[in-house]
Amino acid sequence: MNKIWAVYFSPAGSTGRVVLRAAERLSGKLGIPVEAIDLTLPKARTEVCSFGPEDVAVVGTPTYAGRVPNKFLPELQRLLHGEGTKALGIVTFGNRSYDSSLAELLEVLEANGFEPMAGAAMVCRHVFSEMLAPGRPDEEDLAALDAWADAAAACLGAESDGKAEPAQMAEPAQVAQMAQIRPLAEARTPVAPYYTPLGTDGQPAKFLKAKPVTDLEKCDRCGVCAGVCPMGSIPAEDPASTTGICIKCQACVRLCPKKARHFEDPAFLSHVGMLEQNYTRPAAPAFFV
Repeated sequence: MNKIWAVYFSPAGSTGRVVLRAAERLSGKLGIPVEAIDLTLPKARTEVCSFGPEDVAVVGTPTYAGRVPNKFLPELQRLLHGEGTKALGIVTFGNRSYDSSLAELLEVLEANGFEPMAGAAMVCRHVFSEMLAPGRPDEEDLAALDAWADAAAACLGAESDGKAEPAQMAEPAQVAQMAQIRPLAEARTPVAPYYTPLGTDGQPAKFLKAKPVTDLEKCDRCGVCAGVCPMGSIPAEDPASTTGICIKCQACVRLCPKKARHFEDPAFLSHVGMLEQNYTRPAAPAFFV
């Protein structure tokens, strides 16, 4: 193995940080370099990324409605191609559940020529609310992520051409026990339908067409929102508007330096309220090798 690739779609930034940490942990254990491929912005999704048997790919995506984000899924299928490439799949989720997102990611990777070796579902603060998983991933989460990466490194170590130092490599079974790691087969479940968002009344909340609105008194037209939109839906010449598809990733809301963008759609706000009522308990991450 010659290189570890950290590949991610991360509008709000959390997924990218988790993927990079895992890739760098692998790098330290296996003694091979890391290179990042950030597929978040449209301009980064123009060329196919091909990987060979000498590569290791750590691929990450957030969970949207219990699955790989539906607007990113075709891009994932189109852009990433392996040739017997060992892969680790990572999904992040905002304290409700990762549902089928990890199973779907592993399925896509395998269909595209990768050999999934490990999978993880990491809890991160929900992009919809400060009340959902605040401060996650915390130190305990990150320690478990490190242990999972160590277990994956131990499985990959035999193929590292002697570059890994055996003294740094814990036995796979020992590390798995430390991080409560389960066999990868348990993550390979049938992919279920998308989760149906509910409102506070328990009924389906329909907000597919909802878009953020801009407080014109706060907006100074700096263009940050246009630069971070993963769909390219915010025109640079009119950053107070959203002219294209909105995937509710909250990148423009969370990264606006003036806090000028927000959602007012009643159905969307009702769904956020339902999540805040029912999912403030700390969810647990899940690890598989």
